[in-house]
Amino acid sequence: MITKAQARRFILLHHGLLGEHRFIGKDGAYAYVRQAGCIQFDPVDVCGKNAELTLQSRVKGMTKEMLHDLLYQDRLLADYTDKQLAIITTEDWPYFARFRAKAVECGRQFAGLAELEAQAKAYIAEHGPVAAEELPIEGKIEWHSAIHWSGNWNGLSNAARSVLEQLYSAGELVIHHKKGSRKVYDLASRHLPQALLDAPDPLEDDRAHICWRVLRRIGAIGLLWNRPSDAWLGIGRLDTQARNEAFAQLLAQGEIFPVEVEGIRGPMYCRERDRQTLALAVSDTALKPRCEAIAPLDPMMWDRKLIRALFGYEYSWEIYTPAEKRKYGYYVLPLLYGEGFAGRVEAARDEKAGVLRVKHIWLEDGVRRTKKLDAAICSCMKRLAKFNACKEVLYDE
Repeated sequence: MITKAQARRFILLHHGLLGEHRFIGKDGAYAYVRQAGCIQFDPVDVCGKNAELTLQSRVKGMTKEMLHDLLYQDRLLADYTDKQLAIITTEDWPYFARFRAKAVECGRQFAGLAELEAQAKAYIAEHGPVAAEELPIEGKIEWHSAIHWSGNWNGLSNAARSVLEQLYSAGELVIHHKKGSRKVYDLASRHLPQALLDAPDPLEDDRAHICWRVLRRIGAIGLLWNRPSDAWLGIGRLDTQARNEAFAQLLAQGEIFPVEVEGIRGPMYCRERDRQTLALAVSDTALKPRCEAIAPLDPMMWDRKLIRALFGYEYSWEIYTPAEKRKYGYYVLPLLYGEGFAGRVEAARDEKAGVLRVKHIWLEDGVRRTKKLDAAICSCMKRLAKFNACKEVLYDE
């Protein structure tokens, strides 16, 4: 059995958020995405998009250009569905063959879609990358994304956008680049090796696929319990029985092992490959504290109940909460310090002025404001400002 403090230490070490930086530069950014399996994409950009902030907190020297290059020049990463809208490694492309097959099956339900797909591919082949508003397909069609496909859909959607999304879901198109939330598509064959596009699904059946996805999510967080959780979002057909079967199989294969944590009912689970990090967490090794602003949809925050149980920290992303009902603010980031959460911060980039405005900092109950903590937060905000190409930090209070 380990203590909650040791469990917290392990998770922070696993994420590269405690001690010296484990992830450095563009190679480090890629290494972290490989470890997490995926990072979530969200287009809202207040002080960096969610995926950018996820990497900024962990990767020494991280810049937004590094993520852009990994996605759209090196093509080591790709925009694709995983845990909702996400960024995955292209080496994992074959593992999503089931989703692409589902997308193709979904598309067959809609009359006339095949003809529009052929028209869109021919246009892109001749004219190059295209956004929905540039594709010469007009009107609306009956269509629904395979992501939420249930077999019934009665509605109309923009024809150009729908056919591009359909081809993207089916793996025939990739995102060439993005401008804010605007997606520009191109033929997948122009950007991914044909051997990768032709690679067979490495997993023999749905059960093996679910096991693979469950193992990835355990690895994304570090320690995870066998309970209903937002950590499982995006894994199709994962009901309680399938989840229990996946855990049993992963245990039998030696891929994971149980970890009892004091004060937590039932075991948590850790990947076998992370046993060495767990050993470091339970040792007396002194580790350098860091102060980092954590992204709202950061992999470490995927199971908010787990964070509350281990860290005693409550966090709710209030971006979709009406202003009058918010407890804190529109885009508030958890603020990590040392081996726990010190509070939260609301910061926004002012592009015209070239400054990062820190609107408010809330410290957790019981966290004492000291010169050392103030200096750590100040250093964190300076790094966040530099990441957002801001020349200085202005505090509103």
